[in-house]
Amino acid sequence: MTSTGLLAVYPDNPSVDLARTLDLAGYSWKGVSSPDTMARLQPTDGWLGAVVGCDEDPESGWAMCRALRKLDRPVRRILVLVTGAQIADLEVRDNLFDDFLLTPFHPRELEARLRHLLYNELTAPSSAVIEHAGLRLNLETYQATFRGQPLDLTFMEYELLKYFAHHPGRVYSREVLLSEVWGYEYFGGARTVDVHVRRLRAKLGEEHAHLIETVRSVGYRFGASKWQG
Repeated sequence: MTSTGLLAVYPDNPSVDLARTLDLAGYSWKGVSSPDTMARLQPTDGWLGAVVGCDEDPESGWAMCRALRKLDRPVRRILVLVTGAQIADLEVRDNLFDDFLLTPFHPRELEARLRHLLYNELTAPSSAVIEHAGLRLNLETYQATFRGQPLDLTFMEYELLKYFAHHPGRVYSREVLLSEVWGYEYFGGARTVDVHVRRLRAKLGEEHAHLIETVRSVGYRFGASKWQG
């Protein structure tokens, strides 16, 4: 894969793992040290997206995210790097990022998240599609639509919704969802599931938020209605 745009990366001296992953994945990127530098170096057609480290200096990292949103050509694809201790802080910053990744990260997860974040408009054969109760998920491109309207989901929002759609009507605890969707060594805690469910409900819209039902003292259940597909 070779990108056709330029990624902004903050700070301008990214870790060896981050730089190597971006290079090997074929992304063109530029390290930026401040909002002023980022604005000055912005390509004429705008930044393709941004990877912003908020794990070591959160205040500066979030300031960069705000600046990226305020450009003449606002950056709409921002991936932030955070620590597990920062998960709870994400709720009040929903408008400043599009996806987040815990550090230290696995290179393959970073590459997968960026691929989804930047290329979810691609198409794929209809055989790689899940449909349920108006929801349509393309398993190859990570496209998602509901009632024909596109859903702008982050990588893990998509993965969680896909897991729900594969198992409609079943109840899952937060711990099971964390293990099945996030993986065996994820340290974000069960609250990570709540954050993603809240964001999924918001993106489905108030009228359809009930598709992800909270089962008191147990966890969550998706679309108890019959599978369509």
